[in-house]
Amino acid sequence: MNKILLSLVVLAALPLRLWAWGVEGHRAIGNIAEHHLSEKARRQVADLLGTQTLTLVSTQPDEMRYLPEYKETSPWHYVNTPLGLAHDQFITTVKAQTEANAYNILLLKIKEMKDPAKTREQRAEALIFVVHIVGDVHQPMHVSRAEDKGGNDIKMTYRGKDTNLHSLWDSGLLDYQGLTYTEMGQQYSVVPEALRKNWQAAADPAEWLFESYTLATQLYAEAAQNPNPDFRYYPAHADIMKQRIQQAGIRLAAVLNEAFK
Repeated sequence: MNKILLSLVVLAALPLRLWAWGVEGHRAIGNIAEHHLSEKARRQVADLLGTQTLTLVSTQPDEMRYLPEYKETSPWHYVNTPLGLAHDQFITTVKAQTEANAYNILLLKIKEMKDPAKTREQRAEALIFVVHIVGDVHQPMHVSRAEDKGGNDIKMTYRGKDTNLHSLWDSGLLDYQGLTYTEMGQQYSVVPEALRKNWQAAADPAEWLFESYTLATQLYAEAAQNPNPDFRYYPAHADIMKQRIQQAGIRLAAVLNEAFK
């Protein structure tokens, strides 16, 4: 942990709003998860992270990937597939990919996180990546096309400013909402039990990816039809954005509760 923390000091001046869900979104997801941890998981997380929390470590992998020793982690934040795949085709395609991506690295880091043969530092680093990647794969544009860099090359104008489809969903809508991660964590943590159980029933992360993939397909079509959306874009998509953040937090808690039971 000390190596990670010392390495991150040099990154304080980097522009943070280029990341999936931005700082506020990732930290909201970590905060939601903290509200739903079992006591056993809470103790294990505290043992691994020390004075840090799921909320605070949730953004670290985006900082780490700019360091030379973590440069190979950039592809760990997304999954690329062609559009137009049906559910079973998509699942098969994702599971067949052998190059490092958000799906296979998430599975690997979950395994490392609960491996008693790993050192405490290794398990803590694995936990940090699990927290972050669960958030990433719930952002629709992190499960999309390679040819436009996950929507980064889809130019748009929103609220009078030049942006792109990926950035709009990383932070543009969250910024418009105007809530801090603490406020989101408090408000979004309240989920009806039946809905929470329904979300957690989809235990295979490939299913979470397919949800994002389906939404990304919709967002691509909308952007092609109207690259300069007006004030109606936010209210039309606010519930989707909120639900993806809620689902990420609830499912992250389920992953940790299962791993540390």
